[in-house]
Amino acid sequence: MHILPGHKISLQKHYQRSEHWVVINGTAFITKGKKQFKLNANQSTFIKKGEVHRIENKSKKDLIMIEVQTGEYLEEDDIKRFKDIYKR
Repeated sequence: MHILPGHKISLQKHYQRSEHWVVINGTAFITKGKKQFKLNANQSTFIKKGEVHRIENKSKKDLIMIEVQTGEYLEEDDIKRFKDIYKR
């Protein structure tokens, strides 16, 4: 995943998949359930299916992450968006 400075993904959850995120370059600001925290390069977090989550890039440089999805259904329509600045 490549998230530009000042951008973020929608606040969302997935019903049928979990995700493991690894930061390769930059700093990610993570919302995971009710927790908010920062991840730097070489740090990771696991998002359980059904858990509300978001990634934000509040820095001035690009954020590069690897996302590994696991579950029975991995299609992009397995998503419930709560807050989406892109109006999807």
